Amino acid sequence: MKFLYSILLVLVIACHPVPQKSFIQVPGKGLIKFLKYNSGFKPMISSHRGGGDIPGYPENCLESFEFLASKIPTIIECDIEITKDSVLMMMHDNSLDRTTTGKGKIIARNWDEIKDLNLKDNAGTLTTFKIPTLQEVLKWGKNKVIFGLDVKRNTPYEKVVAMVKNLGAQDYCMIIVYDEKQAKKVYDLDPGLMISVTMRDLKEYERHQRVGIPDKNMVAFIGTREPNKEFNDFLHKKGICTILGTLGNLDKMAIAKGDHLYKGFVNNGADILSTDRMFEAYEAIK
Repeated sequence: MKFLYSILLVLVIACHPVPQKSFIQVPGKGLIKFLKYNSGFKPMISSHRGGGDIPGYPENCLESFEFLASKIPTIIECDIEITKDSVLMMMHDNSLDRTTTGKGKIIARNWDEIKDLNLKDNAGTLTTFKIPTLQEVLKWGKNKVIFGLDVKRNTPYEKVVAMVKNLGAQDYCMIIVYDEKQAKKVYDLDPGLMISVTMRDLKEYERHQRVGIPDKNMVAFIGTREPNKEFNDFLHKKGICTILGTLGNLDKMAIAKGDHLYKGFVNNGADILSTDRMFEAYEAIK
């Protein structure tokens, strides 16, 4: 009987593969509902530039995104530049020099001049990986990750929002902005989008209120210093989740003093940790 039960169990598992638990699948109600703060909200990791500090995995690289998503549930924070011929591509810098085998300003080059370049990781190690387009990344990411799209200075929000809408990616993309004017522009382009806004104090919250950004559309980037619990409690009462940038000094502090610090940041109201130490932070807060 036990033997028959074992055979039956194997058949059931074979017919119904276990889903990859690291993938984030946003329910049908969309990202605005998914990222609304409530007392049961589970803390999350946002992978800064989608990798880069992992040896052999360059930042803003599709293969790096795939590697991260296979290991931990993650938001992928990534950067969008635009070429001379208006191709939206993934790159933090406005030049090719640091992270690719090419040189020169991206805005001065056509996509055909860029697409075959190889990417380097943050240590300068050359890989066989290529620069992905935003279109490739968004098509890959559905039912795998949430994206935080950092739209660089040369890149029009209009083009990014249009592509997100055309690919039906609103439910797994939030647009990163740095002031209330940018937030207003994105909200006017599509009031169904989630917007990551810089909101480090009450004055910045009030500025976004004055231009008409609803609380439900905002995730608050609360800065890169240890979180202010009182202000975070205020945001939580509004239903607004918070992102703490541990990248840089706070990550270094965790290296020096211990990864338990990440749990302390969460206890003080940080709901999402934007970090270069994705795996260590995830282990500390999961």
